[in-house]
Amino acid sequence: MHHSQPGLKRSLGERHIRLMALGTAIGVGLFLGSGEAIQMAGPAIMLAYLLGGFVVFVIMRALGEMAVHNPVAGSFSRYAQEALGPLAGYLTGWTYWFLWMVTCIAEITAVAIYMGVWFPEVPRWIWALAALSMMGAVNLVAVKAYGEFEFWFALIKVVAIIVMIIGGLGMIVFGLGNDGVPIGIGNLWRHGGFFPNGAQGLLTSLQMVMFAYIGVELIGLAAGEAAKPEKSIPGAINSVLWRILIFYVGALFVILSIYPWHQIGASGSPFVATFERLGLKSAAGIINFVVLTAALSSCNGGIFSTGRMLYNLAQQRQAPGVFGRTASNGVPRLALLVSMGILLFGVLLNYLVPGKVFVWVTSIATFGGIWTWIMILLTQMRFRRNLSPEERRQLAFRMPWWPYGSWLTLAFLALVIGLMGYFPDTRIALIVGPGWLLLLIALYYGFGLAKGKAAAPVR
Repeated sequence: MHHSQPGLKRSLGERHIRLMALGTAIGVGLFLGSGEAIQMAGPAIMLAYLLGGFVVFVIMRALGEMAVHNPVAGSFSRYAQEALGPLAGYLTGWTYWFLWMVTCIAEITAVAIYMGVWFPEVPRWIWALAALSMMGAVNLVAVKAYGEFEFWFALIKVVAIIVMIIGGLGMIVFGLGNDGVPIGIGNLWRHGGFFPNGAQGLLTSLQMVMFAYIGVELIGLAAGEAAKPEKSIPGAINSVLWRILIFYVGALFVILSIYPWHQIGASGSPFVATFERLGLKSAAGIINFVVLTAALSSCNGGIFSTGRMLYNLAQQRQAPGVFGRTASNGVPRLALLVSMGILLFGVLLNYLVPGKVFVWVTSIATFGGIWTWIMILLTQMRFRRNLSPEERRQLAFRMPWWPYGSWLTLAFLALVIGLMGYFPDTRIALIVGPGWLLLLIALYYGFGLAKGKAAAPVR
């Protein structure tokens, strides 16, 4: 029924897709970004992650409906082109490419921070360059190599979080590691209440929270190289919500119960601090290794995404044609190499302004992520309307609550964009983001892409 795009190989198995969905969602945003988010909202941060998780689930069901119907590597860029026109596909594809370029800079920055714990005397930019080189090499080998690395990276994260949750619950209920004195959950409301910074604190944290979820839509891109997309994609998407409950809300519940929220420093990972609090000081190095693999995992996914999106844009004749070619192993090699070459700019940023890179890139990446999610929702709404009643009934994986869920989700995303403009720290995203879109539109008309004939959809 489904076919790969020319040159790509369907080598990703069901276990790869399932762990990939989890691995991209659990990255720097949870292990490093959550510390800063906790400082903004206090214990109420759990509500922010829960609300954001539900919104992401609706977006993923919208994407899943289209991805199971037509699994191609370009995913939402291709769907936007078909449903909303060439300009929409072009803007979505290039913005998603830009999003992952920026996000990968955040990931390699995080790798440099974690390696700095062990080797403080080594400059950060060296570790950033090493991370980029290693993950780039994995992606150039074969899509199966990418999938295999992602599987084991994700497994390491999952096991670590589950162990932390179980150990933390033991400490809360039985006083494990606390001389047998149960800690309880009083810290959730003792220090200024559950909403210590009020509603404003909760709203402020939404930008950081939504950044944590960027990457889950990568399942749509992987559909083009999945062995059995009609089976693996629905399974991966349907499990998104309970995974968020366990791995985000569950982990933060444990962290915030063990000690006061204001003691969790934004400079380091709250996960490392939690294990030290449990009395497992020797485990801090192990946890540093876990968060290191989390960052490498997201970097791995980011390089995969940029290469596939550039490949798809070439297929749609919206990028130079040479990017639409694959090597004998089914990898779009040139598209990957060019993306990695531009990522060297991230290494340079780590050399020039090592202290500010993370805040800058999370804000800009969140804009790119929200734009992509908005386009997914708008595309699915048009996609569904374009189908006949009979075709709608035959959809293998339908989005629930349509179209009301889509409208409510769009309203929430508009709120997050408004909040990014309201707060000075994140305002840079609303300067760079729209500026990027205007540049793309100028290039689109300047190079005559509006008159060019788009590539036919691959079925």
